[in-house]
Amino acid sequence: MGRRRRAQPQEMAGKLREIRARLKLSQEEMDRQFKHLPGEMYPGLISRFEQGKVEPSLLILLAYARLAGVSMETLVDDNLKLTKA
Repeated sequence: MGRRRRAQPQEMAGKLREIRARLKLSQEEMDRQFKHLPGEMYPGLISRFEQGKVEPSLLILLAYARLAGVSMETLVDDNLKLTKA
């Protein structure tokens, strides 16, 4: 029996990209916002989050949510949209 991959939000990558764009931060600048978090971070990882290739950890999602002033639920629920800034 093969392992089934857990379901992932389809809209989250776009929301993360939109948050960074709204904050007018480069991927390198966004990376610096997360340097205090445990785990390895590098600018290329931000790109992978935004392309949906890698799913961010819960701590990184929390940091995104706090920077954007939204709930984590907004980031992971495909039925919720980011509010206009």
